[in-house]
Order: sequence, then structure tokens, then C-alpha cells
Amino acid sequence: MSPAEILEVLQSEAPEVTWSTDGDGYHNQVEGVGAVFEGLNAVKRQQYVYRILNPYIADGRLHAVSIRTFTPAEKADA
Repeated sequence: MSPAEILEVLQSEAPEVTWSTDGDGYHNQVEGVGAVFEGLNAVKRQQYVYRILNPYIADGRLHAVSIRTFTPAEKADA
């Protein structure tokens, strides 16, 4: 999957998060910023994103993905 295709999936499934993607179609980076991550630990945040992407990983369309998630306050401080 291209970064644009990943972005389309993420925006469709979780429009409350501001997503950005990058990569070469094999190694991909995903960043999400949203209040939905408030109060979630790192594992729960990863699970939130993987819940959306797992069907594409399982069928082989999506390979390596690196995920970074932030609350709006965390992103403002970064």
C-alpha cells in the first residue's frame, strides 16, 4: 500500500484523528494526533491504530509500519 492509500484508510476509519503518512510502500510511517489518545498508554495507542490496519497487514497489502501517536497537547510540546 502506498502512504496515500494508508492515509485514506485511516481517515475513513478514524476521522477524529489528524493523520499523516510517509514511506516507500514497504516501510511506512504513520503519525496520528488526536484527543482519542488521551489517557491511553503506548500499548493501547498502538492497538488503536493496528485495529484499523490489521486487515491490510493480514492480507499482505501492508508490510512494515512504524506508528507514532500524540494527544494535541503532546504534539504542541514536541
